[in-house]
Amino acid sequence: MTRATVLILAATLAGCARRSAPAVALAGDAQRGRLAVERYGCGACHVIPGATAANGRVGPMLVRFREQAMIAGHAPNTMENLVRWIRDPQSISPGTAMPNLGIDDATARDIAAYVYTLR
Repeated sequence: MTRATVLILAATLAGCARRSAPAVALAGDAQRGRLAVERYGCGACHVIPGATAANGRVGPMLVRFREQAMIAGHAPNTMENLVRWIRDPQSISPGTAMPNLGIDDATARDIAAYVYTLR
């Protein structure tokens, strides 16, 4: 195996590892995020495992969200982009049906941490 092949393989594997396990554990609290998902009524539009009455059919199912490459088809699936999406979805996808619910940064980080735990 050539040095270039090894470097390409290492870079590819590093990218896969990042997507399958986002570094969110220290960024937000998943338990608070689950409660916030219920408080903000996210289940009215999304199917969300573990959340009460979360069987909506307007938005996508949030199962295995951390494995998705993109958010709303417009932004790479990173913690910062997910927080931005939760706080101001129009800034990522103008005209989206996802409403701006006035969620603050800390709560958005908690919601993102929770969403990344969904299986």
